[in-house]
Amino acid sequence: MRWRDTKKGRLKPKTTVKELPLKVSPIVDRIKAFLTDSFMIFMPIIYIVFYVIMGSREEFRAHMLQGWVYIFIPHFVITSIFLYIKNQTPGYKAYDLKLVNFRYKKPTILQITIRYIVFNITIFIFVLLFVPFFLKSRLGLHDILSRTFATPSK
Repeated sequence: MRWRDTKKGRLKPKTTVKELPLKVSPIVDRIKAFLTDSFMIFMPIIYIVFYVIMGSREEFRAHMLQGWVYIFIPHFVITSIFLYIKNQTPGYKAYDLKLVNFRYKKPTILQITIRYIVFNITIFIFVLLFVPFFLKSRLGLHDILSRTFATPSK
C-alpha cells in the first residue's frame, strides 16, 4: 500500500540528507569581489616579488617559474587565512558575501585548498570561466568541485 502512495506522489520517500536550496550570490558581485581581491592582495604580492625579492621585472622574466611560486604561495596562504577565519576575503567583505559549504557551514581547509587550485586552473583555461553562465545553479567549476559557494552574508 505504501508503494502505491509513493508512486502516485502522495507520500514522499525519506531522504537521509536534508536538501537545502543554495542561495548563490550574483555572478556580477563575485566578479567585483575577485577584482577587488586582485588589487588588494595579489598586486602588492606581485610588486614585492618583482622589485624586492627578484630585483627587477627582467630578473622575474629570467626566472619566471620561481617568481610565480613566490607569488602564489603567499597569495594562497593569505587568501586561505581570510576564508578560514572570517569566511570572507576583503573583496567578499566589500560586497557582503561569505564563503560557505553546501550545508551553510564554515568550509574546511581542504575545501578552501581545492577551491583555490581549481579556480586558478579555470583562470588559465579561459573557457572554464563561462561555466556559471550555462548552469542553472550559477556555480563555477571551483564551487562544484570544492562543494562551497559565495552567498550573501545578510
